[in-house]
Amino acid sequence: MTSSVPPVFIFLGAAALVPLLPGGLRRLLVPAVPLFGGINLWFLWQGTPALDVTVLDYRLELLRADSLSLLFGLLFHIAAFLGAVFAFHVQDRLQQAGCLLYAGSALGAVFAGDLVSLVIFWEGAALGSVLLILARRTPRATRAAMRYLVFQLVSGLLLLGGAVILIGDTGSAAFDHIGIESLAGVLIFVAIGIKCGFPLVHTWLTDAYPEATATGMVFLSAFSTKLAVYALARGYAGTEVLIPIGTAMTAFPIFYAVIENDLRRVLAYSMINQIGFMVVGVGIGTTLALNGTVSHVFSHVIYKALLIMSMGAVLHQTGRINGSELGGLYKSMPQTAGLCIVGAASISAFPLFSGFVSKSMILSAAAAEGHWVIWIMLLFASAGVFHHSGIKIPYFAFFAHDSGIRTREAPLNMRIGMAMAALLCIVIGCYPAWLYALLPHEVGYVPYTGSHVLVQVQLLLFSALAFIVLNLVGLYPPELRSVNLDSDLVYRRLVPLAARRGEAAVAALGRRMQAEWARGLDRVIFLIAHQHRPGGVLARTWPTGAAALWILVLLGACLVIYYV
Repeated sequence: MTSSVPPVFIFLGAAALVPLLPGGLRRLLVPAVPLFGGINLWFLWQGTPALDVTVLDYRLELLRADSLSLLFGLLFHIAAFLGAVFAFHVQDRLQQAGCLLYAGSALGAVFAGDLVSLVIFWEGAALGSVLLILARRTPRATRAAMRYLVFQLVSGLLLLGGAVILIGDTGSAAFDHIGIESLAGVLIFVAIGIKCGFPLVHTWLTDAYPEATATGMVFLSAFSTKLAVYALARGYAGTEVLIPIGTAMTAFPIFYAVIENDLRRVLAYSMINQIGFMVVGVGIGTTLALNGTVSHVFSHVIYKALLIMSMGAVLHQTGRINGSELGGLYKSMPQTAGLCIVGAASISAFPLFSGFVSKSMILSAAAAEGHWVIWIMLLFASAGVFHHSGIKIPYFAFFAHDSGIRTREAPLNMRIGMAMAALLCIVIGCYPAWLYALLPHEVGYVPYTGSHVLVQVQLLLFSALAFIVLNLVGLYPPELRSVNLDSDLVYRRLVPLAARRGEAAVAALGRRMQAEWARGLDRVIFLIAHQHRPGGVLARTWPTGAAALWILVLLGACLVIYYV
């Protein structure tokens, strides 16, 4: 028996019920939906179902269940369940509906086999995600949500434009490999790149995600960028321009994350760093690289959710998230601190944790294809992520100077959500064959070899030593109250400044033109008055013959103008 129910229908149907249900039922509904959806997904996995409809002679495929979409579908169900458990105490209808709409739309896009459905669910994911930022209900979050929405709408419009051109050129709406050889391919590539967080268009992520609610950022970390990676893997595998783009993504966030004070913004930069590894894997395009990309997406969603959960728990309990205001929380929140360390070990790719068994596949694929400069850059990025996420996050939140904050441990549902994520990080790290069995291509890779383990342990030990030395000599950037502007300087500072100066220049020009007009009008009035004053030309008594002469001249002029 197989089911052909697209998972998106389950999630969107539940989202529509949220406004109608009382608080207790809503709280049960949100985690129940991914559980029920998981059962439906299991039936999908037993066969190869498809759901097609024909609209205006175009075949729309709402349910393409192949190895790639099924694995992302499983991951998104797990992420939605973990987030729902973590947010079980939330009573806010806006957040609950936004979570279900967001997760459901992302699932709809993953299982979409055509570009029309992809565009629709792409925009649905943007709408659901912006609700989680608006749900914080602060002026700062509202402004960030509006900037975020602009980026998402631009991405959606580019995707729509590319889809229309591609469908017109090929006569098919199928979403398969696209490439960048055509205008349509370039437009879709840029649309995916915006949602993926390519350099210079990444600031929507670091700007908006940290402004979401304590629970909302858990959902935000799981879907938008991973949906973009899925789209790249589906449509642009082997596109070599992705290799330098991804390498840049792994490198530049390190420097911002090290000096950032807001610990959730540190994790946002860290997210770009990790997505960079995935983009490199898609660009390399070999079987090993694509398997590494997909497995790293799987690992990343879980350990990143764990780290964001731990910082969300800190924010929920203390109302603070800046490293300069935290420290010593291990005394009040020891369980959260321990679970955070598991996430830190996973993102740092410690052996026996999930990051090690996935990230090493991408590094091995780069070396196998002779991309040695890229391999060295990825090693540097791996050391950097250990500094800003593996060490900085738990150290400054829980173990640095004692801030004097004394609070209670996070709510039970938050700790359960974190514990489940931590367990998955350890299980995947210790038994990678379970994850490898789900990958879209056959896996012959062995992560736990002497050379892999030795290189990674040396890298981590020297990185830790560098952190200790820099701290002892006072060279490590301190946690300060500050605002670090990225490329968003263009639209958050320079564009408003240029607009203000342009407005002032236009106003000055308007005042000058108005003054000139007034002076000219005064001159005309003076001349007219001068002619009519006593003794003026028009005030004189003219002879009858002169008047007749002028009438004749005017009549002649009218006749000339008429005939000309």
